[in-house]
This record gives sequence, C-alpha cells and structure tokens, in this order.
Amino acid sequence: MKKLFLSLVTAGMLLSACNQTPGNTTVDGSADSTAGKPAATTAANAPIMKFEKESHDFGKIKQGDKVSYDFKFTNNGKSPLIITDAVASCGCTTPEWPKAPVKPGENGLIKVVFNSAGKSGLQDKQITITANTVPAQNMVHLIGEVLTK
Repeated sequence: MKKLFLSLVTAGMLLSACNQTPGNTTVDGSADSTAGKPAATTAANAPIMKFEKESHDFGKIKQGDKVSYDFKFTNNGKSPLIITDAVASCGCTTPEWPKAPVKPGENGLIKVVFNSAGKSGLQDKQITITANTVPAQNMVHLIGEVLTK
C-alpha cells in the first residue's frame, strides 16, 4: 500500500512538472509576460479589414469563361494588417492577396479569378481570408450563373 501511494505521488509530481511552461525572464530576472505573444493581441489594437463590397455578382457567363474581380479593402485598425492565407471553396477559384503588411488607413485588394470550365448553373464561391484580425477570418463571395454552351 505504501509503494502504491508513493508511486501515485511521484506520478502526480511528474505530470504537474510536465505541464508547467518556463516563463521568459528579462535581464533583471523578472518575468516577461509579453514574450511570445503577437503584437496585436487585443481587439482594440487589432487591424480591421473593411471591404467595399463583400460579394460580387459576375452575372451570366458561358461555360469555360474566366472572370475576375478585385475585392478592395481598407485597414481601419490601429496596427498593420498581415494576410497569411486566402482560400476558395472550390479549386476553380483562385485568390491572390498582398504579401506585404497593409498599414492602418491604407487600402489593398484581393484579386479573385473564377474559371467556369466544367461548371453550370448558379455559382457561389466563398473566399476565406485569414489575417491577424479579430476574428482571424473574413469572407467574401463571388456569385453568378454559368450557362452551358
């Protein structure tokens, strides 16, 4: 019984030691609570991605046509906007985004190209943009109708 108790105590101490993360310390030995955190951790300081239009209707096009649209946006936040990814709901839609940070008050655009080859009928392609905003993802839509030949 004594061995079982000692084994449980030892296991508990090991598990609790494994779950602790070492804190970063400064030169004077005090803990640095901001180490490892991104610059825009609060919603008040985060960049804000504001689109002129969150959806665009390209109308009716013939099957096989390609259409493109530039979703224009402004960084209305207090820190630089960094877009890390933009993905579409379908491989037929390709987004391009600025790789450089967009400073507060500056504009940028997400260029989206839709290839209608093999598509027909009503289309609604969602583009999800991941950035250092709060929340981290913003969405825009490219909609329209593909007519068969």
